[in-house]
Amino acid sequence: MLNRRQCLGAGLGAAWAVSGCGRTGPSASPIQGGFTDGQPERGHWLRDRLHSGKPWPQPDRVFTTRVLIAGGGVAGLAAARALRLRGMDDFALLEMEDTAGGNSRGGQLGGLACPLGAHYLPLPSDDAPEVQDLLEELGLRQRLAGRWQYDERYLCHSPQERLFFRGEWQEGLLPINGVGAETLAQYRAFAALVEQAQKAARWTLPVQNRPLALVQSALVAMSFIAYLDQHGLTDRHLRWYLDYCCRDDYGAGIATVSAWAGIHYFASRHGFHAPGSDTPEREGLLTWPEGNAWLTRRLAAPLGERLHTGRVVVRIAHNKQGVEVDAFNTLTQSRERWQAERAVVALPIFVPARVAPTPPDVLREAARQVLYAPWLVANIHLHSALHDRPGAAPSWDNVLFDGVEGVDGVQGVGGLGYVDATHQRLQAQSGATVLTHYRALGDFSGGTSGGASVAGLPIGAAGRAWLLSRPWADWRDQILAELSLAHPDLVAKTTAVDITRYGHAMAIPDTQC
Repeated sequence: MLNRRQCLGAGLGAAWAVSGCGRTGPSASPIQGGFTDGQPERGHWLRDRLHSGKPWPQPDRVFTTRVLIAGGGVAGLAAARALRLRGMDDFALLEMEDTAGGNSRGGQLGGLACPLGAHYLPLPSDDAPEVQDLLEELGLRQRLAGRWQYDERYLCHSPQERLFFRGEWQEGLLPINGVGAETLAQYRAFAALVEQAQKAARWTLPVQNRPLALVQSALVAMSFIAYLDQHGLTDRHLRWYLDYCCRDDYGAGIATVSAWAGIHYFASRHGFHAPGSDTPEREGLLTWPEGNAWLTRRLAAPLGERLHTGRVVVRIAHNKQGVEVDAFNTLTQSRERWQAERAVVALPIFVPARVAPTPPDVLREAARQVLYAPWLVANIHLHSALHDRPGAAPSWDNVLFDGVEGVDGVQGVGGLGYVDATHQRLQAQSGATVLTHYRALGDFSGGTSGGASVAGLPIGAAGRAWLLSRPWADWRDQILAELSLAHPDLVAKTTAVDITRYGHAMAIPDTQC
């Protein structure tokens, strides 16, 4: 039997996934798949064109609308919904990709729906009435006998999460089985700090435009790892868990995100519960086989011909009538001009800073400060169910404690486990399934990209170079090797691996934000 180092080493060779670790049976043919992440060259075309200094061609067509929305992710779709609810139908939405949804798109693999990005929504509190209203509009939430109830088909089914730790599965993601008294004491100490923070200030989701309390401002200025050092919280199990939580929510770990972000993760929601405490009922969440694409598809459906995909925004400027937006139509390979009274710019902040002819200083500075985490999403199709290791039963969210933290000394490339796209099925189906695996690369800071070193590049930039330069087969083999630590039969049952890459998936709440 291969040990961890041998299996990981084998997994980095292209031949491993098709033969080296016992690939036999119905799926003995080579694993199919490739990159399915839309058109990253579209954004790079804009970047390269701007850097070249070449003049833009004149627009072929001119369109007019009252409101122009630039960007068809969740923010742009929400803006379109807000206009519709106010009875304002004279608007258009421009989206770079071929489908709207941004980081919340979905797809299919082997006939099974699966997410291509965000895959769940926590049940909103009363601090998020707009989200509550949306869920009511979509039929996910309704009042029965004076109480709000959610559609149980979309509430995450139990068991919800488990951790592969010390050779077996345990319930929950906080390492528990066999840890010592010192580890438990540090769990309790961190729980006390979170409780203290909850009493000292208000922590809400979403974060509203209000001044931070003094205690929160102090936490913004320091990294989460510095905060842990300050309080003597050095236990590796606690730090692994906190690092996992930050990478999962923010795209970067405890050495990069601010202490405010690290504490906010717990203080704004369910707190932190050490073993033996009075742990409340697990936080509820909504999820679908296709992930949050279930939501974005319903937001996009009413737009009809007002949704224009395959448009790369290349210029945003004021004119005498209001706003002028130029976009490159990737289908006709021509430039369009949109004239509107107003524009809603729902794009990553660095884009308007680049496409505005004279961006204000505040916009340029914000674009300079905000760092973006690159992400990878891999959907793995299996022809039959996996044999499970001892311990907790298969769950929706499955995380490996002993995952890959680095390859050849490179840090910041380890995975975040996987979710099972078929977990929400209400009836027994065939053994085929799709596992959706996530990797956050906001911490990546070394190694090589296309044969050139990426060490020394800013946070996010190194990860993007690494993400986009590595061949699909390399990613496939590394991911399968990592997950095979918990599932030795994974490779033999894998028929296809589709990989979606996001160069600027989310803003990292570091000490500059």
